[in-house]
Amino acid sequence: MAVHLVRGVRSGCESGAGRGRGLFQSLQIGMRTMSVAAPSYDFETLRVSQARDCVLHVELNRPEKRNAMNKALWREMVECFNKITQDADHRVVVVSGAGSMFTAGIDLMDMAGDVLQPQGDDTARKAWHTRKTILQYQESFSVIEKCPKPVIAAVHGACIGGGVDLITACDIRLCSQDAWFQVKEVDIGMAADVGTLQRFPKVIGNASLVSELVYTARKMMADEALSCGLVSRIFEDKEAMLEGAFEMASEIASKSPLAVQGTKLNLIYSRDHSVKDGLDYIATWNMSMLQTDDLVKSAQAAMEKKSPRDVPYSKL
Repeated sequence: MAVHLVRGVRSGCESGAGRGRGLFQSLQIGMRTMSVAAPSYDFETLRVSQARDCVLHVELNRPEKRNAMNKALWREMVECFNKITQDADHRVVVVSGAGSMFTAGIDLMDMAGDVLQPQGDDTARKAWHTRKTILQYQESFSVIEKCPKPVIAAVHGACIGGGVDLITACDIRLCSQDAWFQVKEVDIGMAADVGTLQRFPKVIGNASLVSELVYTARKMMADEALSCGLVSRIFEDKEAMLEGAFEMASEIASKSPLAVQGTKLNLIYSRDHSVKDGLDYIATWNMSMLQTDDLVKSAQAAMEKKSPRDVPYSKL
């Protein structure tokens, strides 16, 4: 059988009604997926596990380096989320950091060569290769936004520099009471170039506050992050935050994957287009998607006063 398990990630996406079917259901899943290999989530800088049914947990996993983002992590984020996009067994992702903090930002020692010593024998060629490198790094977080599955960022401790780029590409942001955020790039002589300046203003909708934070590089604590809309909930500590994130992810995962993923794609499209363009897009989208059996199943469950968790939605 081609299905395999890696680092606690197991195949199968069970609904609430199906948990009691045990071995028989597992055998059915195995038969349906016998010829399809489950994605392998084996990485050097990321630890991937299944937190709940249909929910993946992706941890930045360099705790000894305060989860500083080295070249391997930037590369593996793209590999990981491209696999998640194709993974029919999982519907929601939670991203957190191992150890004492979410991330200290970019690993300057590891990445200095790419920035300070670009390829090329004249200024134009060096600039050409520098631009290519920046675009590659941008994809490390854009891949989160492009992933049709909702991604929840769960932040504890420090979230510095590249960490802000990462979380602003996520759909939902939660944090613990000890969390703090800092757009650090001006302090190291550069403008943030992998997403913060483009996504942060749209996330919080306050141009004055964004300018203050990115020009001064001051820290923003958890309470201010909640009040300005960077995060939607604060939890007492990391343990409570992760439990809350997994429960929220489980609730989302219990719903029709067509409905949830279609909603994410349309939210992002509408953010970047006019209201009229967004309305046209959703009309075109739903002229086919409204023909799904999920709509009938959901309506039937509502009439029978059942939860979406009781509906056996097919994999997408």
